[in-house]
Amino acid sequence: MPEMTFTIRWPDGAVERCYSPSLVIRDHFAAGADYALADFRARARTALIEASDRVQARYGFPCSRAMGQLDRIEAGCARFATTAGARVRVERFDDPAE
Repeated sequence: MPEMTFTIRWPDGAVERCYSPSLVIRDHFAAGADYALADFRARARTALIEASDRVQARYGFPCSRAMGQLDRIEAGCARFATTAGARVRVERFDDPAE
């Protein structure tokens, strides 16, 4: 199963490299796109749960690394919950071969 990383930029300008155990993340985000905080959080939750479910279907157990990434994203979103107009940019998808 090809895994990948993707890079996001938080509303404060901080950059974070994120992990997905599946390329399915590309089905939920577009490189270079900005997302309202709630939309970003919902898309990340859907994508990372779907990716973890794919791992479970193939190997018999969910992907703890994907769930850890989701926890970090949700914590990041919580930091900006009171910031009006907060948006998260998906900077890029990194080459799965990296």
